[in-house]
Amino acid sequence: MQFSQELRDDVLAGEITVSFRLWKRPKVKPGGRYPVGPGSGLIEVDSIELVQFADITDAEVRRAGEPDRDTLRRRAAHAGPIEDDTLLFRVEFHVL
Repeated sequence: MQFSQELRDDVLAGEITVSFRLWKRPKVKPGGRYPVGPGSGLIEVDSIELVQFADITDAEVRRAGEPDRDTLRRRAAHAGPIEDDTLLFRVEFHVL
């Protein structure tokens, strides 16, 4: 599961523990181990579920390493626009 370069250090330090992805279908599975980026460490997925963007809490926004909801919306929108009712995959993970 690739992360933007500016987030990788925080992911590897265990400061980021959730990610929101605009995927058509899941690309990871619970128990799966995935590289954080080229030449980086690994994470293990704890859970994955579909949530509406509007249901993402402020605490989850911070756990995703973002300062606010608008920044999270912009980062996750690389695959298309995100409205409040858009479904995203919430991926919870830990560093190995």
